[in-house]
Amino acid sequence: MARTNMTSTRVKPETAQLVTLRVLRSQRISPHFVRVTLGDGDIGQFKYLGFDQWFRLFIPVSDDSLSRLPNATKVNLPMYLKYLRIAKTDRPVLRNYSVRAFRPEGPELDVDFVVHGHGDDAGPAATWAQNCKTGDPVAVIDEGCGFNPDASLRRVTLVADESGLPAAAGILASLDADVTGQAILEIPDAADEQELRAPDGVAVTWLPRDGSSEIPGRLALAAAMELPLPAEPFYGWVVGEQQLPTGLRRHWVKNGVPKQNIMFCGYWRTGKAAG
Repeated sequence: MARTNMTSTRVKPETAQLVTLRVLRSQRISPHFVRVTLGDGDIGQFKYLGFDQWFRLFIPVSDDSLSRLPNATKVNLPMYLKYLRIAKTDRPVLRNYSVRAFRPEGPELDVDFVVHGHGDDAGPAATWAQNCKTGDPVAVIDEGCGFNPDASLRRVTLVADESGLPAAAGILASLDADVTGQAILEIPDAADEQELRAPDGVAVTWLPRDGSSEIPGRLALAAAMELPLPAEPFYGWVVGEQQLPTGLRRHWVKNGVPKQNIMFCGYWRTGKAAG
C-alpha cells in the first residue's frame, strides 16, 4: 500500500492467524473483474467483520510453498523478513485484498480481482485468479477494517476507483439503514457496474472510463472535488490509486473536514502493478 492513515484508525481483528483456504469456484463477472470464492480448509477460523475488511493473501507458486510460510499471527517486520528469506522459486505471492462478500451458511467468502491486460501484464495475483482451479490452496491473514467512523456520524462519502470497489461494496452492505450519503465509484467500463446493496439514503454514482487512457482515479477525484461538502459532519473514506486518496484528503482537510473524520489509503501507484 502507499500513503494511508489506516494504521491509526483501523479496527483490528480480535484474533488473526495464518488460515489455509481452498478455491471453491472462480468466474469472470464483468470485463475487468474475476470473482474467486474461497472456503473449506480453516474457513471456520476466519471471523467476518463486514465493512472494508481486508487480509493478506498468500498465493502458492509451488506445491509446498505455503508450508514454507512462517507460523505467524500477523504480518509484522520479523514475519516479513522470514518471508523474504524463502527462495523466490518457493515464495508465495503476497498481496492485499478485501472481502467482497461473506456467506456464513457456507461458510465461504468472495474475493474480487481487478484484471487489466493479459499474461504477465495482468500481474501474478490477477493471473492466478483467471487460472485457478477448484481445490487450489491459498493462505490468508486477517487485518481487520479501515472504515471506523465515530458512532455520531450518520453521513458518509465513499470514493474509490476499481481497486477499491470490493471494499466500498462491503461498506455499503454493512451500513445501518439510517445512514445517508453518497458513493462515487470509478470503473474501467460501464459493463463493470455491479449490483450493490446499500441504505436507501446513500446514492451510488458510477463513473466508467469506457476505454479512456485516463489514469484510474482521476474521474473520481474530479467528481468528488466538485461536490459541495455536506452541511452536517460526515465520514470520508477514499481509496485507490494513490493520487486519488491523497488529493481528496487534502481537499477535504483544506475545506474544514476534521482529519479524524477521514480514512484514506493508496491501494496502488501508477507504474507499479496492483495485482
